[in-house]
Amino acid sequence: MKFYFVYILKCSDTSYYVGMTSNLGERMNQHNSGEFPEAYTYKRRPVKLIWIEQFTNPDLAAGMEKQIKGWSRKKKEALIKKDWEKLIEYSRNYTQFGKPD
Repeated sequence: MKFYFVYILKCSDTSYYVGMTSNLGERMNQHNSGEFPEAYTYKRRPVKLIWIEQFTNPDLAAGMEKQIKGWSRKKKEALIKKDWEKLIEYSRNYTQFGKPD
C-alpha cells in the first residue's frame, strides 16, 4: 500500500510551507538541499518538519493540502499544536456568527 503525506514545514524566516508527497524523506532532502532554486523554501532554508498526516488516498491528501494552504497562520498553528478548540474558533465564519467575546 502506498502512503501520501501532507506536511507543514517551519522555514528559517518563521513562515510555514504546506506540501504533499509520497516520499517524505526524499522530499525533506530536496527542501533542505536547495535542489529547486525556484521553490518557496529555497531562500528559507533550513526547514523543519513540524506537522504531518498520513493518507492512503492521494485525492484526500491533495484536498487536505489545498485546504490547509488556504488557512490563516493562526489556524495552522492551532493544528500544529493540536488545539482543537482554537482550530474550531478560527474556522468560524464571523460574518455569520460574529466575533467571540
